[in-house]
Amino acid sequence: MGDYADRRRTAIEDAAFALLIEKGYKATSMLEVARRAGASNETLYKWYGNKQGLFAALVEANARNVAQLLRARLEGADLDPLETLATVGPLLLELVTGERAIALNRAAVGDVHDTATLGPALGKSGRQTVVPLIAELFGQARARGLLAFDDAGKVAETYVALLIGDLQIRRATGAIEPLTEDAIDARSRRAVALLQRLYPS
Repeated sequence: MGDYADRRRTAIEDAAFALLIEKGYKATSMLEVARRAGASNETLYKWYGNKQGLFAALVEANARNVAQLLRARLEGADLDPLETLATVGPLLLELVTGERAIALNRAAVGDVHDTATLGPALGKSGRQTVVPLIAELFGQARARGLLAFDDAGKVAETYVALLIGDLQIRRATGAIEPLTEDAIDARSRRAVALLQRLYPS
């Protein structure tokens, strides 16, 4: 795909995110996205198929962004893996509880009685993005004798559960406001401390 098409796709997806945050999933139409992006309705249907296809593409784009940011933080870091985890945790929390992620969670709930395709796409892309990257870090921690366990994937799942818990649901329902930097930092440190207790070397 050329630069022009990439720019058009980015403009469309940015417009869709903006409308999703402003109006919600049900009230956002393909026509409104096209108008906001300065694109034709025909282009949206050609590229995405339908509204669910467009928002599934947003899920995938968000997952790619999360992966890129996590990889950038992890690559070349010759630090103690647990120290690296202490810096990755806040980033991950910010990403999964940020406006775009929460808007996608709300969209998935809104789609349950229509096509029920966004929820599975969201769960699949999120897990496939985050857990393998975190599992690599735990593999390094085990190799250095910092933690002891059999399955790095399961430890990564445990870490994600300790770090995120039900925050996404509570944010999506409006039960809590966005976390402060101090709250994010404290939650990240707590997750690492609990893991060290669960899997001592």
